[in-house]
Amino acid sequence: MEKPIEVKGLRKSFKDTEVLKGVDLEVERGEIFALLGSNGAGKTTMVKILTTLLKPDGGTATVNGCDVASKPDRVRQSISLTGQFAAVDEILTGRENLIMIAKLRHLKNPRQVADSMLQRFGLTDAADRKASTYSGGMRRRLDIALSLVGNPQIIFLDEPTTGLDPEARIEVWKTVKELAGGGTTIFLTTQYLEEAEQLADRIAILHEGRIIASGTLSELKKLFPSAKVEYVEKQPTLEEIFLAIVGKEEAM
Repeated sequence: MEKPIEVKGLRKSFKDTEVLKGVDLEVERGEIFALLGSNGAGKTTMVKILTTLLKPDGGTATVNGCDVASKPDRVRQSISLTGQFAAVDEILTGRENLIMIAKLRHLKNPRQVADSMLQRFGLTDAADRKASTYSGGMRRRLDIALSLVGNPQIIFLDEPTTGLDPEARIEVWKTVKELAGGGTTIFLTTQYLEEAEQLADRIAILHEGRIIASGTLSELKKLFPSAKVEYVEKQPTLEEIFLAIVGKEEAM
């Protein structure tokens, strides 16, 4: 069975700066895959290429079996993208936002689709309020609801909890877990290491344009130096693993 996302030797430069330097990765169907990296590591560039918003300079990338460069229209039919900032129309109500997207996707019964999504994301009571009155967590839930109109098979979440307070962030985490539980493949970028630790089935670390480590959390822990045993063996956090791996790469 083909993998929903396959990337081989992917390269991208902006003027004289090479942002992606031959990236390889694969994402399994129905998993939450987290791409970790500091600001400027190339995470958003990667997402833009995979969602057909940028063309790669080299290498290949396929999404749902379609090449992102030669078949962008086919790719767009099976994906959805939620960026770093909520892309809702704040003049419209929550219901009107959803109806608009349903119509743009040429779905039957757009009002029924909107009502279903409002109920699914706990926004029914706020359905007829303008999105500008929503809290950060509600706005992000509406944003993800908009992304799910039409039941895309693959969802890209580019730093979805940036700027949210802890309570709103937990709301988004719950939503993401529910989506994955329903079989949706999720490609998540984040610089919040706790977020990856909470959500991801597998994690890759992108550093200076290259994947320098990838695997499950338990596999990444094996790359970390053995815990020092005093009274209790201290297990490394993902933050400690990330800093150790990145530091090791820079020292080479």
